[in-house]
Amino acid sequence: MLYFSKGSKNTIISTEELKIAIEKAILKIGDKKSVLIIPPDFTRFHSQAGLITQHLYQFYGNKVNDILPALGTHFKINETERKHMFGDIPENLFRIHNWKEDLTTLGEVPNEYIYEVSEGKLNFSWLAQVNKLLANGGHDLVFSVGQVVPHEVIGMANYNKNIFVGVGGKDGIHKSHYLGAVYGMERIMGRANTPVRKVLNYASDNFAKHLPIIYILTVMGKDTNNNLVMRGLYIGDDVECFNLAAELSLEVNFIMLDKPLKKVVVYLDPHEFKSTWLGNKSIYRTRMAIQDDGELIVLAPGLSTFGEDKEIDKLIRKYGYKTSTEILDFVKINDDISNNLAAAAHLIHGSSENRFKVTYCPGILSREEIEGVNFNYFPLEKMMDIYNPNKLVDGFNKINGEEIYYISNPALGLWASKNRFT
Repeated sequence: MLYFSKGSKNTIISTEELKIAIEKAILKIGDKKSVLIIPPDFTRFHSQAGLITQHLYQFYGNKVNDILPALGTHFKINETERKHMFGDIPENLFRIHNWKEDLTTLGEVPNEYIYEVSEGKLNFSWLAQVNKLLANGGHDLVFSVGQVVPHEVIGMANYNKNIFVGVGGKDGIHKSHYLGAVYGMERIMGRANTPVRKVLNYASDNFAKHLPIIYILTVMGKDTNNNLVMRGLYIGDDVECFNLAAELSLEVNFIMLDKPLKKVVVYLDPHEFKSTWLGNKSIYRTRMAIQDDGELIVLAPGLSTFGEDKEIDKLIRKYGYKTSTEILDFVKINDDISNNLAAAAHLIHGSSENRFKVTYCPGILSREEIEGVNFNYFPLEKMMDIYNPNKLVDGFNKINGEEIYYISNPALGLWASKNRFT
């Protein structure tokens, strides 16, 4: 059922309109006794999920028993981030998702189905696991909140990804990432109906219909003054609200370019991007826009690690961002990475396949560390003297007679040239 639906590429939903829309949807949903809210973590701050969570708390008050950020494998939210994103919601309501332990298995997607959707590339089953608080917490209403935007693993982010990956388990996270990587990231990004989405939908339809989940999905975009605005809001309990949001996101967040780009400069906000696990969105989201032998320059003042999980960080440092063929070969012969398929998938995602050059300019990681994972290194301060984010605008810029394409936040979109997107 769809409780609220509004959006277009020209729509702007104000904060007051957002609050009214949520209240209208809540009245349709009816009175409840125990509410669980599952917002994204701080890396999705721009989704407006923090503000939505505040509205839900203000409406339900002490009926909100738990708030479980969908961390996946990410760092837990610290106090500063929590206050910045969620305001004055009491700290004692927040729970920390442990993707390796806090789990209940709802069911198992059979290997025959994985084989079918992967076009014969993979042949394993997939555990539909979620945090035990969601499955067994006694809530009669669950809000899953987040932004729909092009995504490298599943095609379009959010909806039941927030459930089966965001508060999911080790098996589901590893295998979903690997399925997307093996099937082909460039065949997935910007598409709503992908192999990974089909697996998650199978799990929703067969194992999770008893869960009282309502999805609140936003679509965010830039206005003519380059300010971030809400272009769409969709609230519902089934796939319809996701499909509507995904259709709009493709209009709002997908930038199709007439020709490939020779040089792309991406800035990673230090509050949001502290790892290449996230920072490689600069690669994922621009790879279809960069010409052969082009260059991607990543300004990363907050970059302090590779993986946000210790085991994954260790594997990234060991194997590095090599070609897909090399990573797939590593998986065949090495137990450490074959038992950590999310790491293998991430290494595939972060490879330029030797097609273009990736230069990282980190604020904290050293030259030795950056070059050790097969990226090029350049000192951050020197590069920012050349490409100053405070003087650049999103899109084309001329710097000392050179044309570059600048992106201030790669998490907000997907860029491709017409000749690479089919």
